[in-house]
Amino acid sequence: MTRTGKALSWTAGLVVILVFAIIIFVALFDWNRLKPTINQKVSAELNRPFAIQGDLGVDWSRHKEEGGWRAWVPWPHIHAEDIVLGNPADVPSDKPMVHLQRVDASLAPLALLDKEVLIPRIWLKQPDASLIRLADGKNNWTFNLANSDNKDPNQPPSAWSFNMNDIVFDRGQIDFKDATLKADFRAVVDPLGKPLPYDEVTGKKSAKDSKDEGKLYTPDYVFGWKVDGKYKGESLAGSGKIGGMLALQDLDARFPLQADVRSGNTRVVVAGTLTDPMNLGALDLRLKFSGQTLSDLYGLTGVLLPQTPPYETDGHLIAHLHDKNGAKFEYQGFNGKIGDSDIHGSLTYVASKPRPNLNGELTSNQLRFADLAPLIGADSNSDKAKRGETTRQPSDKVLPVEKFDTKSWRVMDADVKFSARRIERGSSLPLSNLSTHLKLNDGDLLLDPLRFGLAGGNLNSTVRLEGDKTPMQGRVDIHARGLQLKELVPNVQSMKKSLGQLNGDAKLTGTGNSVAALLGTSNGEMKLLINDGVISRGLMEIAGLNVGNYVVAKLFGDDEVAINCAAADVNIKSGLARPNLLVFDTENAVINVSGTTNFATERLDLSIDPESKGLRVLTLRSPLYVRGTFKNPDAGVKPGPLIARGAAAVALGAIVAPAAALLALISPSDNESNQCSTILQKIKTSK
Repeated sequence: MTRTGKALSWTAGLVVILVFAIIIFVALFDWNRLKPTINQKVSAELNRPFAIQGDLGVDWSRHKEEGGWRAWVPWPHIHAEDIVLGNPADVPSDKPMVHLQRVDASLAPLALLDKEVLIPRIWLKQPDASLIRLADGKNNWTFNLANSDNKDPNQPPSAWSFNMNDIVFDRGQIDFKDATLKADFRAVVDPLGKPLPYDEVTGKKSAKDSKDEGKLYTPDYVFGWKVDGKYKGESLAGSGKIGGMLALQDLDARFPLQADVRSGNTRVVVAGTLTDPMNLGALDLRLKFSGQTLSDLYGLTGVLLPQTPPYETDGHLIAHLHDKNGAKFEYQGFNGKIGDSDIHGSLTYVASKPRPNLNGELTSNQLRFADLAPLIGADSNSDKAKRGETTRQPSDKVLPVEKFDTKSWRVMDADVKFSARRIERGSSLPLSNLSTHLKLNDGDLLLDPLRFGLAGGNLNSTVRLEGDKTPMQGRVDIHARGLQLKELVPNVQSMKKSLGQLNGDAKLTGTGNSVAALLGTSNGEMKLLINDGVISRGLMEIAGLNVGNYVVAKLFGDDEVAINCAAADVNIKSGLARPNLLVFDTENAVINVSGTTNFATERLDLSIDPESKGLRVLTLRSPLYVRGTFKNPDAGVKPGPLIARGAAAVALGAIVAPAAALLALISPSDNESNQCSTILQKIKTSK
């Protein structure tokens, strides 16, 4: 053998011996000796305690499934036991952020040649996490890495990449405490044991076969989870299912989700998919809500909704979480009930700037009028308690005192249309339909129009509540046109042939955060005309007006008396209503009403003065009074004689201007047949 050949042989032999020596060293090396160094380096880099407290080791084995010569390359299999990751110094806790009983992972050595750290699968044994956020916003899941502040922004990205294909664990637990959300709950995640097909849970076809066609498919459910604790100070409990870790990274897979969660009185049930879960791409869910009041959903969803009776809805939620204008949520084609009323429609919520926006259209085929009561705090105290409202209506008050939560009105804008095709209400208020267009802009609430079909006519109004002002300022403009008397009181036989109508206008402004406060400070005017009607004790009994029953009995006895015209022109100032004109022209007498109605104190102080017509003689010899409160009115006979004959005409001469204004309520087409036209014209020319 030549000298060169001998040198090469010795060199090759030394290389082989060195390789075997390295293999023997690595195989026999006690990796636990590196734990102190690893613990120190990782703790310093993460700025929080880190420790491998148990055994650390590396085993080597071939992956025969690689095939060919690659199957002969040994892979390192790393295991570590009793791993603890602590909390940052400014978020103290007696429990570490993460604790793992054991971690096993395999490293693909050939991928290192392409500058890729590839871990095909990692096994976690009983992972236990504790997530904490303090009242000042500091939390333990935000990592402040060492030297992160000194990082050169112009430094090119690393040529190395890291990929982990799958995570497997036997049982996981997450404790979550958040002082800002008043949350303290525990979630436990367990493998299902056997994957559960998506369509068995949702009833929808998962389209697994479409994967080969390059289309999205939905894999099986792999994990089950349960949660228990408190959220926003309310009890929280629920369970559900999710897909496996492989589905998180498969761009052709829609990650399956299923949940049934109760928070306080609210229940949320979802089943569907999340597209591109690593980047929170889009949601496609069947979504059901139910609870005591829609307003409770604000804490869960961030969507501002009104106070309502108990509700339930079922619809289709599509969410585009990276829309250019902000995350977009579309609750499409939902059906449900609010109280005893049905509700249908579609709503779109966009997390836009400067405020989120809600828009859509809602309809109800049959609306129960009482289900609207919580909107203005007019529901019973027992119903208030059920929906969590602490304010109670005083037993001696009629006007609702519950305050509007105007502070929350500025968290969201809205543009929503609502219509009810039929309104269920007793015969005492014959409403037929409702339509409105609600706009909320930076706390300014506008209902324009707010329109009711009523007694064959229309009640059109515009309501503005300026919740961005303190106290709130309110304005209402109401127009009643063509309300048919025979439909207003359908149970009165003599009214069924009446052609009479009620027409009126009202304009009011007020300040305050409740209906009672707004009316108690109101300023404005109200005008009303009724022609060709009837009044009797029976009518008062049907209307449930005991005081009216007394007054009518005193004026007319048990007779049914025709009303030629009733006219009212009322001025309201600082909550005190005083009629410029309030007169009833009947077949027997002209009846004048004077005095005040105080909306601030809810007290009445009215005087009723009748004057008989011609030879007709009234049995009443003294005027009447109506006093007391709205809740408990009282009527009686005032001491002293009735107003002298002819004095009423003198009084009418002083109200020419109000009479002229009331003529505007008479339609030109009704001018000849409407008896109010003749009476008001006489008053107008009585100077």
